[in-house]
Amino acid sequence: MVKLTMIARVTDGLPLAEGLDDGREVKDVELYKQQVKALFKNLANRPNEPSRMSVETGPYVFHYIIEGRVCYLTMCDRAYPKKLAFQYLEDLKNEFERVNGPQIETAARPYAFIKFDTFIQRTKKLYQDTHTQRNIAKLNDELYEVHQIMTRNVQEVLGVGEKLDQVSEMSSRLTSESRIYADKARDLNRQLGAGVDSEMGSSCNRVWSRVPPLLGQNEDLVILKSRNCLHRHAGCLGIAIGSVMFMR
Repeated sequence: MVKLTMIARVTDGLPLAEGLDDGREVKDVELYKQQVKALFKNLANRPNEPSRMSVETGPYVFHYIIEGRVCYLTMCDRAYPKKLAFQYLEDLKNEFERVNGPQIETAARPYAFIKFDTFIQRTKKLYQDTHTQRNIAKLNDELYEVHQIMTRNVQEVLGVGEKLDQVSEMSSRLTSESRIYADKARDLNRQLGAGVDSEMGSSCNRVWSRVPPLLGQNEDLVILKSRNCLHRHAGCLGIAIGSVMFMR
C-alpha cells in the first residue's frame, strides 16, 4: 500500500506538497518523513543522481521520480508492486505540472501547493487495491517497465552507514583510552598512597612533580595547576589525576 507521498523542488529541497492524512498507521512516521527530507536535501546537493530510483528503508521502500526540477516521492510497503508505485507517481507528476507548472520555480514558502493534497488522496485510493481490474491492467502493461530502475539502501544513499561506522570507531577508541587512564591512575595511587601521610608538611609541588613522568605529561603544566591546591596531598592526588586526564 501507498503510505506517504511528498513533492519537493530539487534545486533547493523545498517541500511543495504532501498527502496530509498519510502515515497515520505507520509506526515512527516522523522518522521516515525526516529521511525523505534528508533525501530531498541530498538530491539538491547531487544533481547527477538518477531521475528514478527505489530506496529501501526498514519495511518500506521510497520510490521517486525527478522531472522538471521537481521530485515526486512515495513510500510503500516492500510487497507493493514497483510498477504501480511509479505509475502512481507519473499520474501525480502530470497533474502537478499541469496545475502548478508556472509557479513551481517562484514558490518561496514550504508547502505552497498544499491544496494538491486533494488530488493526491483521490489518486492514492485508485492505487491502494492491487487486485482491481484497472491496476491489474497496469501491471500487465508491457510498455511501462521498471526493471532498469535502481534499488539502493537508505543508508547508502544518505551516507548514514559511513557516519555510524565512524561513531562506533571513535567510541571504541575512547573506551580503550579510558581503560589506559584508569590503569595509570591505579598505579599512581599505589605509588603515592604510602608517601602521602609522611609528606603532609611538604610542598604540593613534590607530589605533583611525580605525576608527569608516569603519565607522560609536561611537568610544568601540571605543577602550574597545583597553585589552586589547598596544600592537602590527598586532594592534590585527585586533582592531578583529573587534570592529566582532562589535558589528554
